[in-house]
Amino acid sequence: MQKIKSLMARQGLKSPQESVPEAKSPVENFRIPSKEELRELREIPSDPQAEQEIINSIEKIYFNNDSFDVVNYELEVSKKVADLILEKQAAYVKELERVTSLQANLQLAAVICTNARRQLNIAKEGFTQASLGLLANQRKRQLLIGLLKSLRTIKTLQRTDVRLSEMLEEEDYPGAIQLCLECQKAASTFKHYSCISELNSKLQDTLEQIEEQLDVALSKTCKHFEVSHYTKVQLAYRLLGKTQTAMDQLHMHFTQAIHNTVFQVVLGYVELCAGNSDTKFQKLQYKDLCTHITPDSYIPCLSDLCKALWEVMLSYYRTMSWHDERDNEESVPAADGRTEISTDDANFNRSYVKKKLEHGLSRIWQDVQLKAKTYLLGTDLSSFKYDDFIFVLDIISRLMQVGEEFCGSKSEVLQESIRKQSVNYFKSYHRIRLEELRMFLENETWELCPVKSNFSILQLHEFKFMRQSRSPSMSPSKQYTTTSATTGSLFDQYQNGGNPFEHQADIKDDETEDVLAANGYESDELEKSVYQDYDSDSDVPEELKRDYVDEQTGDIPVKSVSKETLKGRKKSDYYLNKGNTLILTNTTLNVIRLVGKYMQMMNILKPIAFDVIHCMSQLFDYYLYAVYTFFGREDMYESTGLGLISSRLRTTLNRIQESLIDLEAPPETAGPLPATEERKEKVPSPHLSHLVVLNSNETLYGLAERVVATESLVFLADQFECLQPHLDAMMPSAKKPFLQQFYSQTVSTASELRKPIYWIVAAKAIDYEQMLHLMANVKWDIKEIMSQHNVYIDTLLKEFEQFNKKLSEVSKRVRIPLQVSNVLWEHCIRLANRTIVEGYANAKKCSNEGRALMQLDFQQFLMKLEKLTDIRPIPDKEFVETYIKAYYLTENDMERWIKEHREYSTKQLTNLVNVCLGSHINKKARQKLIAAIDESDKPKR
Repeated sequence: MQKIKSLMARQGLKSPQESVPEAKSPVENFRIPSKEELRELREIPSDPQAEQEIINSIEKIYFNNDSFDVVNYELEVSKKVADLILEKQAAYVKELERVTSLQANLQLAAVICTNARRQLNIAKEGFTQASLGLLANQRKRQLLIGLLKSLRTIKTLQRTDVRLSEMLEEEDYPGAIQLCLECQKAASTFKHYSCISELNSKLQDTLEQIEEQLDVALSKTCKHFEVSHYTKVQLAYRLLGKTQTAMDQLHMHFTQAIHNTVFQVVLGYVELCAGNSDTKFQKLQYKDLCTHITPDSYIPCLSDLCKALWEVMLSYYRTMSWHDERDNEESVPAADGRTEISTDDANFNRSYVKKKLEHGLSRIWQDVQLKAKTYLLGTDLSSFKYDDFIFVLDIISRLMQVGEEFCGSKSEVLQESIRKQSVNYFKSYHRIRLEELRMFLENETWELCPVKSNFSILQLHEFKFMRQSRSPSMSPSKQYTTTSATTGSLFDQYQNGGNPFEHQADIKDDETEDVLAANGYESDELEKSVYQDYDSDSDVPEELKRDYVDEQTGDIPVKSVSKETLKGRKKSDYYLNKGNTLILTNTTLNVIRLVGKYMQMMNILKPIAFDVIHCMSQLFDYYLYAVYTFFGREDMYESTGLGLISSRLRTTLNRIQESLIDLEAPPETAGPLPATEERKEKVPSPHLSHLVVLNSNETLYGLAERVVATESLVFLADQFECLQPHLDAMMPSAKKPFLQQFYSQTVSTASELRKPIYWIVAAKAIDYEQMLHLMANVKWDIKEIMSQHNVYIDTLLKEFEQFNKKLSEVSKRVRIPLQVSNVLWEHCIRLANRTIVEGYANAKKCSNEGRALMQLDFQQFLMKLEKLTDIRPIPDKEFVETYIKAYYLTENDMERWIKEHREYSTKQLTNLVNVCLGSHINKKARQKLIAAIDESDKPKR
């Protein structure tokens, strides 16, 4: 610039400032720096980079060669610059003027600003500073109020633990969780405060503590379920979003509750029985602990054990019911007002809970079964009393019923364990009972056991379980065995209180058996009415006595009594039912009681039903065999060929003897034989008591005892018949053929013993040998027809009258049923008729008139006999008549007759042929007929 100015000065040119008229201005003119200023400039440190830039800005032409004329070049340039300046001078002057004007305006603006500041200071001091101070203070006040609110909130958060503790003590778990969650949310709002971080940690610890207490509260529902309590717990878990976790924990708590419950119950009884405070039992395992239970405390402990397990299962049942009732309820609203879980999540949770609970049923019941099984097998029950063992079975049966209603389980574990105990107990029990039955039978005097006419086995305590199942109007305390069938499931019945096992300990028969009658009659008036019409003259009906007297005088009765009149007026003692008195003995009653006990056991424990029924059949078999052995075994009368013992009865007796009777048993005086496994199942044959006399004619050879024994067996068979439907229902399908065979081959044969037993009485009561002797003195080869029968008929009728009288005497001691009297009369008449035929067969000679006399004798016998008995037709009447008529047959007819009538003995047939010889049969025909007799006799040999 200085160069340019110097150049312009040399050329005489003026600068724009110089050409502009002078004017007063605060701006100073440009000036040339002084030497001091230049020196100062030189002293300023140089910048090499800047200097290099200046060097680089110098045109290259200055460095081309040494001959370059710088002055000339500069002058040329300066001239050009001067030309340009001159050319642009007008614009330069104009722009300079504009700059000068701008400078003046700026100076004016500076003056205005100075005045404005002075005025503002005046305003500040007078008004603005005070007002703005108020505004600032107000703003500060608002900030402090907000801070105070925050501090109060923080203070409240700090004190929340006290309220949470109170809510937990009140078991308000949902409220505590809701409060804790709200506190956590509030704490997140004030997280910019340093104290909040510690509070957050404290709230988290509190929440964890709430969860722990919530878990404890959840475990309490396993033993005692309360709807309100469980509702709070579930709501709390839903607020935490841990519904599934809660269900998992719940099942774990139920498992633990089962273990702890049974352990504490058993431990309590073990320590109580030990009688000391020894703590060694607490360290034992449950299985080992069960072995320390004493027999006396076994049943109370089992009862309490089942009660405790019932409470756990009832809690589980009520838990399921609670969830079923709330499946359709809406989700719990969360703290921020939004739905806590979506509908899909809610459905998933409900589905998970439902499946978990359903799966848990079998799991819970399996745990219960295992605990009960361990307790059952921990003690040997074979030495228990029957009632105690039945009580155990009853409790376990009830427990199995609970299991079936709980989860539909058949309780295989419990059934197998109780089956083992029952089989073990029952074998020992049955063996003892059979020995007792033998002792009863050997000491039985076969006296009538007086029971009421309306006696029923259901009146016995042992059959009370059947009476309860039939009675719809029993009191609730008596109806514990059938409540499920009448009032719904046990869980529904006891859901609001009570326990199905509470009645067990109190089930003691408060009823007394009222089955016995005084002296066999229910009242003295009845006894008097039975015998008031009987005296010594009533032994034989008046008609019979009158006819008999007339017979002695030779007169024939003018008028005979009709059959209907005879039946209406003839009332022998043994036809009276004595108020329908039942015939049974103390032993019979004992067997019936045993059957009832066996059925109780079978009814409670169906898996051993076959074993029980088999043992019941042995009781009946042994009773039947004893009655036959005592009163029906007479070898001399068994070979009569009359079929007294049917093939079915014979087979039954042989079977009983082979399977049940120990024929190797030594006498009581001898030492015992070593018992093999097979002999352990058998019982020695019983022996009749020496007090029973069977050889006295006055008592008709123990007819009263025989009637009591035989008819008590028939009565026992009738009771078995009544029980058949119940037994059939209990018997497994695969074993039902055994039961059917037992009834068809054994029970139904009881009445068949009447024939051989009463046959012995009939054979001894009448002197048939005397009649044969009297018949042997009769001449049958008479030449004229006789009008008077022979004396042996009168003698025989007297025997029958004496028999009738003795029968009446016996009937005063023991009621003789119509079937028995019929069998007795049938046997006597049959024996008499066969004796008559035998007497006829002993005749050496016989004429046609003699045959007519035989018919007269027999007709007289029949006429008098029909007045003594109501049996129609007379047994073996044709047997005698056919034999008498055979005398008149021709040779060919007789040969055919012999082949058709094999019921006669060879002697009788041979005598018939010999007597006919000479009258209408020759010797050749006789030989032919004898050969026919021998031929027909071969099958009999």
